[in-house]
Amino acid sequence: MDFSNPDKLALLSPFELKDALIQVASGADRAMLNAGRGNPNFLATTPRHGFFQFGLFAMSEAERSYVYMDGVGGFPQRDGIEARFEIFTKAHAGVDGVRFIEAAVSYVRDQLGLSAGAFLYEMCVAILGCNYPVPDRMLSLSEKIVGQYIRQEMIGEQPFIGNFDMYAVEGGTAAMTYIFNSLRENHILQAGDTIALGMPIFTPYIEIPHLNDYQLLELLIDAPPENNWQFTKKELDKLLDPKVKAFFLVNPSNPPSVRINDETLAYIAEIVRQRPDLIILTDDVYGTFADDFVSLFAICPYNTILVYSFSKYFGATGWRMGVVATHENNVLDDKIAALPEARRNELDLRYNSITTEPRALKFIDRLVADSRTVALNHTAGLSTPVQAQMTLFSLYSLLDEPQNYKKSMKRIVLRRKEALYRALGLPLPVDADSVSYYHLLDMETLATEMYGADFAKWMVKRLKPNEALFRLAEETGVILLPGRGFGTAHASARVSLANLNEYDYTNIGTAIRKLALEFHALFEKGAGSGKAAAGKSKPVKSAKKTRK
Repeated sequence: MDFSNPDKLALLSPFELKDALIQVASGADRAMLNAGRGNPNFLATTPRHGFFQFGLFAMSEAERSYVYMDGVGGFPQRDGIEARFEIFTKAHAGVDGVRFIEAAVSYVRDQLGLSAGAFLYEMCVAILGCNYPVPDRMLSLSEKIVGQYIRQEMIGEQPFIGNFDMYAVEGGTAAMTYIFNSLRENHILQAGDTIALGMPIFTPYIEIPHLNDYQLLELLIDAPPENNWQFTKKELDKLLDPKVKAFFLVNPSNPPSVRINDETLAYIAEIVRQRPDLIILTDDVYGTFADDFVSLFAICPYNTILVYSFSKYFGATGWRMGVVATHENNVLDDKIAALPEARRNELDLRYNSITTEPRALKFIDRLVADSRTVALNHTAGLSTPVQAQMTLFSLYSLLDEPQNYKKSMKRIVLRRKEALYRALGLPLPVDADSVSYYHLLDMETLATEMYGADFAKWMVKRLKPNEALFRLAEETGVILLPGRGFGTAHASARVSLANLNEYDYTNIGTAIRKLALEFHALFEKGAGSGKAAAGKSKPVKSAKKTRK
């Protein structure tokens, strides 16, 4: 890739631009501070210890068969598995993870009312990975347990009638891919249809609709910084237009990391009452970093597809685990049922190899089939060891009634944000709805707070796209992503508060402050008196060779 032309680089996705910034930042003998990616540098240890201890128990179960053959085991046996598990845990008392899996089995039996023996057997087979995922959508007891976790974290105390179905997928990225594809295949969204995007938003939601596969039109619903990153009523009223088929959003937002407040949730619910045909997709991966989070899935379950990933909260990006959830009664199934007969006949032909009643197939089960091009539906499903770890992550949170893990996660990212602002020499912004996983640094706002509005306007007009980001990368080794790539209206930079240590954010703040000081010196020298017009001053040059 050619990294020499900043104008062309400005057209790249922020995640592709990151590679150019890394190349620039790597050019000197100093540490590189990459705050451009959201991969956390923290992780949940207890449920991982539990996974490995459960794995050892599962191995002991497998090795009860074929004892006469070296290196060969068999499937675990259901009969007597509870007693053997008790013997195992007593023999390994005091080992990290053993107390947790004991508590997990007790919770499954005593609080969820599920069979402890059936749970042990499902978990052993899952961890061993010795059978296809059955059911292919999600393992039976795992779906119930993860569903309880989703209820706790996404619905909470919000009244919720009925049940929901889930599909275990390879993280939020797979969820997005599968959903777009199935909405198209089932004629719920077609080329030329309009979808609304809640801005700013995770970049792929902006990019995917433009692909030749979909050719969707985008209507932007803005959540401006001056409204504390909340959607305004005027913007949300755009959803009343019947040509808008769906509304896709990330909550809490990416990159501002601000959750939708109660007032805005209520207003969206009112719009849905007026637009009962509107489809909503809410990507709530950062919701677990908020206290008492309420998803749109809880407010408008009939209309809403929920996407949730375990990646960020549990430090599990490499596991690739997430879920898609839909209410048992939903707008998607009703839209498919209302298709013209010719379309329904076409879909009958698509799915008749996997069911004798294709018209009774729920959208979420079509999602499973479509993810494997229908013909491979019999081997669909998320890797069973991944489902086992997902289940243990869920049980870990369900058992943690004081929410100590959540408090620790919130404290980690908040302290990093505080360190950043101390180094910037600015007061920490206070927003009760911010979850602080990412933070968006608005260039004009920072410049105004540091040196006044006149300087800020002058600086923003001078900066070429991403110039400040390349200057930071080249001179300091600091890598941030451009806010414009996520749909923000102003020049800004996304800093991840998840993937570096606290002192690194001090260094990032110091580097940004130094760059602003250099710009301000030029402003005072050539344009501060107002005699030099903005944009006519000499270009800002790096101490090193500036990349053109």
